[in-house]
Amino acid sequence: MRAELADGRTVVVKNAEESSLAAEAAGLRWLRMPEGTSVPAVLDVDPQRLVTEFVPRGSPDAGAAAAFGRSLAHLHGAGAPAFGAAPPGGPSAAWIGRAPMRNEPSPGWAEWFATDRVLPYLRAASDAGELTGAEAAVVEQVCDRLPALAGPPEPPARLHGDLWSGNVLWSPSGAWLIDPAAHGGHRETDLAMLALFGCPHLDTVLRAYDEAAPLATGWHERVPLHQLFPLLVHVVLFGRGYAGQAVAAARAALRLG
Repeated sequence: MRAELADGRTVVVKNAEESSLAAEAAGLRWLRMPEGTSVPAVLDVDPQRLVTEFVPRGSPDAGAAAAFGRSLAHLHGAGAPAFGAAPPGGPSAAWIGRAPMRNEPSPGWAEWFATDRVLPYLRAASDAGELTGAEAAVVEQVCDRLPALAGPPEPPARLHGDLWSGNVLWSPSGAWLIDPAAHGGHRETDLAMLALFGCPHLDTVLRAYDEAAPLATGWHERVPLHQLFPLLVHVVLFGRGYAGQAVAAARAALRLG
């Protein structure tokens, strides 16, 4: 919520569980860097609240979208110590939305993505009865074949981690990133999540990104593979309404090879 300070500044105050606030604050600080996409400054954090800079609302246009693509490429290129690495000072027990998320370093993307990003939510969804056994088996096939489906090797990127369009705030000065689930990961995951629920001027964003940091051959075909993680999170949080989309993404990923 918005609040006014005694010195006249407007800020945003978020109340949540202590672990989620610590993880979010660490992520915001890690993502806030020169030439990267703008990120609100953390003004204060304690077990009860997180206080951040207020960003006024604006409207996206093609110029702002192109600038966003370039700045996101720069942010990803800043890198991370490892796949699964938490932001400096951030807890390993983090969150994506209201779902717990584990951040532990791993040397390889495919094994880590299966173990820490797909299978935990597959199990949770299956245990809750939101996925049938046959549907879960399709996702398990993706995990078994991930090394062959992953595409060319990529170094760990500095990810926002929950980059759906609602976490891109458009201001008069351009795009800002809010509400991260930051960690070290594959840059195609952020881009796939950005496409999941639509983003203004997405084609312009992606074109500018690719010009600034060319994407590996076949990246577009791998979008469903990278969307599998957030779709399974949605099945866990919101139920079976997302199950069909998650299974369709798994089937599309299996067609990669």
